Amino acid sequence: MHLLTIVTLYGSAIGFVVLLFQYINILIPDVLDPGGYYAEQSAYQSIRWAIASLIVIFPTYIAMNWILNKSYTKEPEKRNLRIRKWLTYFTLFAASVIIIGDFITLIYNLLGGELTTRFLLKTATVFFAAGSIFYYYFWDLKRHSIEE
Repeated sequence: MHLLTIVTLYGSAIGFVVLLFQYINILIPDVLDPGGYYAEQSAYQSIRWAIASLIVIFPTYIAMNWILNKSYTKEPEKRNLRIRKWLTYFTLFAASVIIIGDFITLIYNLLGGELTTRFLLKTATVFFAAGSIFYYYFWDLKRHSIEE
């Protein structure tokens, strides 16, 4: 159940980022992109796929989290399972790497003079998604280490 929870978390985050990226692509089109109509159609297909996956994956994540938290209430020692801790620390690591990569990309593009609204919105989207995941799991670790 822990692995399914983490996989659905990652799937939800990816679906969320894809959805926002494609909305940004449609609302702020790249004027240098010769694709035009085809790029817009591709964006709409990606939006449909992201919405469809979020409709299935995100409720699964919420349900799995609810089930796990219910079992932690009954049996608090389950919170210390090695697989749970390993997946939590891996998620914190992955979110940290994504945030660092996001900042590197931001600085690289800033130094190259490519600072557009479209780019900033996409950078903010990635930072928000990875930062939210990092914050939640870090907070969860701290909260339960204090209780013990």
